[in-house]
Amino acid sequence: MHITGISPHDDPLGGRLLGLQHAAYAVEAELIGDDRIPPLRESLEDLRGEPLTWVGAFDDGGLLVGAVAWTESADEVDLDRLVVDPAAHRRGIGRALVEEVLARAGGRRIVVSTGRDNKPARALYERLGFRGRGEHEVIPGLWIASYLYERPAPGRPRGDDAG
Repeated sequence: MHITGISPHDDPLGGRLLGLQHAAYAVEAELIGDDRIPPLRESLEDLRGEPLTWVGAFDDGGLLVGAVAWTESADEVDLDRLVVDPAAHRRGIGRALVEEVLARAGGRRIVVSTGRDNKPARALYERLGFRGRGEHEVIPGLWIASYLYERPAPGRPRGDDAG
């Protein structure tokens, strides 16, 4: 697997990315029992209109098997979406993509949200050191869990021991 920058504006990659996104969010919709996830309904035009930075994970045959997108400011990276081909789950692709964002973020904090009942995504973020920031209802009946990742200051432990 290799990870590199991608763009939904590239053809035929944009169509593959959109299909991958729809497949990944269909799995999340099943997990959370709600299909009102906005990226699940995006068209290719919508996807191309989002101001996101993307990197993709490609298998040894050159097939896109996962991608992550974010927006960023001087002090924060907002991990907007993480998609992995359902046929490639449990291979470390999601973890590798999030780790790529962590590396690119430098010292900036990273925020991410996922469906409250998306246990696999929540477990991934928690294993990588993201801390829960709470849950909220974004539209009636659709709940998300928010997370924050902050690098500990040099010499300070991470988490509750940071004092």
